Amino acid sequence: MLLNCRGRLLDLSRPALMGILNLTPDSFYDGGRLDSTEAALRQAEKMLSEGAAILDIGGASTRPGSKEVPEAEELKRVLPAITAIHGGFPEAVISIDTWRARVAREALDAGASLINDISAGKLDAEMYPLAGALPATPYILMHMQGTPQTMQQNPVYGDVVQEVLDFFIREVSQLRSFGVNDIILDPGFGFGKTVAHNFQLLRHLHVFERVLGLPVLAGISRKSMICKVLQAKPEHALNGTTALHMVALQQGARILRVHDVQEASEVIRLWETLQTV
Repeated sequence: MLLNCRGRLLDLSRPALMGILNLTPDSFYDGGRLDSTEAALRQAEKMLSEGAAILDIGGASTRPGSKEVPEAEELKRVLPAITAIHGGFPEAVISIDTWRARVAREALDAGASLINDISAGKLDAEMYPLAGALPATPYILMHMQGTPQTMQQNPVYGDVVQEVLDFFIREVSQLRSFGVNDIILDPGFGFGKTVAHNFQLLRHLHVFERVLGLPVLAGISRKSMICKVLQAKPEHALNGTTALHMVALQQGARILRVHDVQEASEVIRLWETLQTV
């Protein structure tokens, strides 16, 4: 559970927090809030001070039904922020949230040290070879049924846990064949799943690490699986997010991808106390 992030060691024996930095105008919760490099830098400082181990920077929304952002625009959004954050906080682990190999490559050159790819290499055939060619660059392997434009139209599974597990087994083998060493598993909550599918995956989250021996990331912060059950908007879903973060930790999650770092940090402290009694 020790990841080599281009020379920065990340120990996942204790659950880690990934703070979300969306540099987009149309993300489902925080779109448009970080509308400048200065705003991104301030938010990065805040998240790091609250306990974030990773900063996940994305320049293209992947919410259901989102339109594809041109590559040049995605680069324009993320590169200045990554350069500034890496310069201001050189010890921070920065993740680039993209499905494009070129964006990943340029982000890594600018100071990122981890690739977070929602598409598992399916939207850009160059992503797996790139990940394998880069030494000490962990890769987050996420499951998605369909594309962001189609994934929530009619997601269907026979057994969602088994099918996601089969997907991970197949794709991990592929990544290994390209030379990727450090892999993090993300079941892709909300990416081509109904509310029931999401809760089934959460209830059985421990299965993925147990079978594959790889750390699991839970990205459930303020998502529709919470909002639909509580009949709440994302801005009112912090309490539900906190509740499910505790469940994710109890089910073995090693990384929580979150909008609200302070609150998630408190969940980890309470979970850790529970383990000691």
